[in-house]
Amino acid sequence: MKTLVLVAFAAFAFVGCNQQKSVQDEKTEITKRAIDNKKDAVNAAAADAKTAAEAEATVDKAKIEAKKLAAQAQLDADKKKADAKAALEKAKLDAEKK
Repeated sequence: MKTLVLVAFAAFAFVGCNQQKSVQDEKTEITKRAIDNKKDAVNAAAADAKTAAEAEATVDKAKIEAKKLAAQAQLDADKKKADAKAALEKAKLDAEKK
């Protein structure tokens, strides 16, 4: 009888130990999945931030190009104005000579 009780106790202890290991394994898996989910979220946030930064860079580049073109147009206009002024001065000199 004592042997049967000892065998039953050992079986329950073994089963209890296996259950504890199973619970621990399950906790470990849940933790790993949570970490993987966080990694995925970080990667998604980084990808979104990168996309937004690239879009902002494109807009900034377009603004820079527009400013450059406006400055060039102003300089071209200033050059034409200077040419016209010079032509007027030459015409005045020619008119005074006659």
